[in-house]
Amino acid sequence: MKPVDAILNVLLPTSILLHLLIAPYTKVEESFNIQATHDIATYGIPTIDVTNRLQVYDHFTFPGAVPRTFVGALALAGISSPIISIIGLEYAQYVVRAVLGLFNAFCLLRFKDGLKRTLGNDVARWYLLLQTTQFHVIYYASRTLPNMFAFGLTTLAYRYFLPSHTSYHKRGIFFLVFAGVVFRSEIALILFTELTSLLLQRRFLIRSTIITGLISVHVALFATVAVDSFFWQKPVWPELWAFYFNAVQGKAAEWGTSPFYAYFTSHLPKLLLNPLNLVVLIPMAMALPATKSHAFKLVLPSLAFITIFSIQPHKEARFIIYVAPPLTAAAALSASYIWTRRTKNLLYRFGSLLLIASVLGSFLASTAMVLISSLNYPGGDAISSLHKIIRRTPWPSPPSPAEFETIDIHMDVLSCMTGVTHFLEIPSPSTSLSKLSLIAGRPTSIHYDKTEDKETLLEPGFWARFDYALMEEPEKAIGKWEIVETIYAYAGIEFLRPGDGSSFSETMERVYAANNITVEHDGKESAPGSEEVKAAVERVGDLKKGEREKQSIADLKARLMVEEMGRFGTFNLLRDAVRMFTGGWWVGPRMRPRIRILRRLKDEVVL
Repeated sequence: MKPVDAILNVLLPTSILLHLLIAPYTKVEESFNIQATHDIATYGIPTIDVTNRLQVYDHFTFPGAVPRTFVGALALAGISSPIISIIGLEYAQYVVRAVLGLFNAFCLLRFKDGLKRTLGNDVARWYLLLQTTQFHVIYYASRTLPNMFAFGLTTLAYRYFLPSHTSYHKRGIFFLVFAGVVFRSEIALILFTELTSLLLQRRFLIRSTIITGLISVHVALFATVAVDSFFWQKPVWPELWAFYFNAVQGKAAEWGTSPFYAYFTSHLPKLLLNPLNLVVLIPMAMALPATKSHAFKLVLPSLAFITIFSIQPHKEARFIIYVAPPLTAAAALSASYIWTRRTKNLLYRFGSLLLIASVLGSFLASTAMVLISSLNYPGGDAISSLHKIIRRTPWPSPPSPAEFETIDIHMDVLSCMTGVTHFLEIPSPSTSLSKLSLIAGRPTSIHYDKTEDKETLLEPGFWARFDYALMEEPEKAIGKWEIVETIYAYAGIEFLRPGDGSSFSETMERVYAANNITVEHDGKESAPGSEEVKAAVERVGDLKKGEREKQSIADLKARLMVEEMGRFGTFNLLRDAVRMFTGGWWVGPRMRPRIRILRRLKDEVVL
């Protein structure tokens, strides 16, 4: 293997792992599989008293709208558990996601090997360059979405549908059937379009294909029904339930609808990212005599799948992410054609330079997108920040006569939807008392609550038992609380001009003033009203008029820098540094407060 090929082969899995490290938290769409993987890895698979022992699993408390399959989670837990036992529970979520990401990387590299054998090494190299600089595939590769468990299988299937693998297309049928029956029912449409293409090319026998399909269905059904009936404790085929719920009953539309053409005009360009792919490279591959035969075989089944699937009104990019490899391969045909002729004339030389520029541009765009996306997980940031606060906060009283201390935390819906998982809890739910974490020198058991019931949340007694709370709306926490930290998240793009007064220190001065103001009414301290907060913030600006006050502001900035150096503070310090070189101009992410970390104020006991 040449050095350039070795580098390109390493580049793709490395990119997936870097995206994982930059954005390690998960969202609600990933929650079932990440929680299921945690439960299997943590509690194991019970063999006696199964029904009662499974009650600690998350899916019995939060079952979701329809049952989901445990097949992917079972495989992840089985592979990840030995690694977690070596490196520790602290990194368990990283390990689980890395295993899935590397599986998808392996499948993409296998597809690349198929392209190398079929279409040549140059096409394979350009495929890797184009694929690695696409944000969505790399970003989602390690995310525990049902689509990404299916993605690796569909990518392997596409490998076996390549022309040089005519005798192996039965393997492709098996992978598509298994992925469709177990993970995502829409993959049946991919199978239909691929088989139609093969039939038109006279590349398979109908009888043998039917036999292969029936065998594949029986294997996949046995796997999912056996595994999922055990974990759900009832006979169930989860993907059939999901198909009926989303497609037949039309419930998917409740999450939003898009016009028929949205996949072609919005989602597909985002998936492929590099504008040359759709505008130049794929059309060119389908037009050139040297490449059009292979290009049509790669492109037409994928476009047919998207067209048929566009009938479904609810649309998301992840629903068609499976077609990214074959469409990118078609683009690589043209890229290779142009690159190998770069010395022939000025036009090809210009085209080659344009290709390089587009790949670099896509890389920069992908990097910007992952950095922005990492700002979208306030729940994960909040629970991590809370753990740091707990560890550095001294205990207010002498040691408890009990064997251990307890801390109770309530987490609201937004927190749970944007990053909180069981993997992030300390200690692990299965930890024995003898192995509890030491918090400020004392063994401590931390209890995490995710109550959503509106009636329960209105009871003062419910809130009285909590020491901390993660709240999008802190006013809904009943009782006396203080805000110990504010977690910020992405809220669009901002355009700043010189002198707009939006620097980090100025913003934090206002945050500090608003959070720390106290007022007296009838000789007693109480929470400030909106006008009092506004007046306090305005006084911060007035303080800058005197030299003495300037020193106070400087001291305040130093304190703020220490107190607020979370993700928000670091980001805005970087923004201010950039503005120093641009004369005050800035175009970038705008951050806004999303979650407050609250600490309950306990009444002092007067002796």
